[in-house]
Amino acid sequence: MENAGRSFWGWGHADERLPDSFVRNFKAMVMAIFELSELDEQPPPRIEDISLRPPRFSLSRELADFCVDKPLDRAGHTFGKALRDVLRALDRQYDNPPDYVAYPRTEADIARLMEFCASSSIALVPYGGGSSVVGGVEPPRSAGYAGSISCDMRRFDKILSINAASRTARIEAGIYGPALETELRKHGLTLRHFPQSFEFSTLGGWIATRAGGHFATLYTHIDEFVQAIRMITPQGVLETRELPGTGDGPDANRLLIGSEGIFGIITEATMRLQTFPTMRASASVRFSNEAQGVDTVRHISQSGLYPANCRLISPLESLSMGIGDGSHAVLLLGFESHDHPQDAKLHRALEICGKYNGQWKASDVRITQSTGAAKPDAGVSTSQKWKENFLRAPYMRDVLARCGVITETFETAITWDRFDAFHASVQADTQAALEALCGKGLVMWRFTHIYPDGPTIYYTVVAPGKRGRMLQQWDAVKTAASDAIIANGGTITHHHAVGRDHRPWYEQSSAPLMGKVLGQVKHTLDPDWILNPEVLIAPEKT
Repeated sequence: MENAGRSFWGWGHADERLPDSFVRNFKAMVMAIFELSELDEQPPPRIEDISLRPPRFSLSRELADFCVDKPLDRAGHTFGKALRDVLRALDRQYDNPPDYVAYPRTEADIARLMEFCASSSIALVPYGGGSSVVGGVEPPRSAGYAGSISCDMRRFDKILSINAASRTARIEAGIYGPALETELRKHGLTLRHFPQSFEFSTLGGWIATRAGGHFATLYTHIDEFVQAIRMITPQGVLETRELPGTGDGPDANRLLIGSEGIFGIITEATMRLQTFPTMRASASVRFSNEAQGVDTVRHISQSGLYPANCRLISPLESLSMGIGDGSHAVLLLGFESHDHPQDAKLHRALEICGKYNGQWKASDVRITQSTGAAKPDAGVSTSQKWKENFLRAPYMRDVLARCGVITETFETAITWDRFDAFHASVQADTQAALEALCGKGLVMWRFTHIYPDGPTIYYTVVAPGKRGRMLQQWDAVKTAASDAIIANGGTITHHHAVGRDHRPWYEQSSAPLMGKVLGQVKHTLDPDWILNPEVLIAPEKT
């Protein structure tokens, strides 16, 4: 039942082939920067090479009807898609696979799974699309569990109803991003939520991890799109109401959004939709002075313009993504609407850019009319080129991992008044860790989301690794970067969730009482602590 064509060990499609020129140029850049004579690619693992322990328990015939123990399914549900997952897969470290993978078809199937797991001390791990980069879908290693089952919701893949008057839709949680948008587009609608994992992640996963999307302002997270949620818990159904807003006590939706599968399994959600945009205006602007680019973005974030895209990319990352020569930071600006032209907003944003010495040419500006036809231009825009390479980046990370090169990301957010000191400290501490552990390395960055009170900074590191020690090297670099983030008042995650990997820093930075509150909610909904142990809060069974 494992997705046809999906890589069981790395990102995306197993047969995906990046353009030769893109791979060649990226490798050449890495070799030149790190003074490497060659990049020798380790072959990817084959499912035939993976040795999995046999299931540690047996299932009833009723459960066996929708649970499988085939090697491809189990191996494909062992890890998420972070660098540390890829490195373990490349080293064939499949010592803790789920014993079975469940593909429930009904809520009754899920209830039966939960009853069995509770009675047998089996961990039940919601899988979503498996794109977690924070250890959010791994089976637990706690000794208190007799085994684990990974719960894959892909059979819950339908749009159940569309409410045109309220512009909402009731949707099953296992639907993947492309299928969701394809169906909504038939009605001229869109959820307008496009994380980088869009192709390989599900609606339920977005809600459970409080996922961030592509757009820079206003509806940056899935939160604002959720009108109501239906969740199956070991204690029964928990369902919220379909309302545009309410003030009757704490928001139940907000409690469930971001709960990462520790309270229950989301089966449906009613989502707020938008009319598909047909009018767009975009531009790319260069800044020879990074600080002036930062000031520009802060001004735009507080202007009330609310661009769909306002992505400031550092000179080094602009070079690596093929949209600059390394001498300028690049700002990608974009506005869109289904109702009115966006020219005026873009014009005002460019006025702000000019105030801070931003530079652009006429060919850097693009206007799309309501017909959907763009004005004639000279070819692929900077934004389009960046988007193409952005979507290729996870595949390129896997190629470099096979070549012994560490490439990974981390993200955070901070208020504007603390940004300069914060940014300098995080970069310095991460750079120092790279040099101490890898000999040398690069730290690149970009803004992914902006708010009137602060930006989201997304860092990328690239460094030469040591075969057999790359996992330990990256874990130590990640620890140094995370320590710097918390020490300087940032958040350990803006849109990648907590999972297992971020939990130590989440516990440091969140109020101790909040952990107790979450623990009590889990005791109420999941008294046997079977759901996604070790994620978000410390496990009760050790």
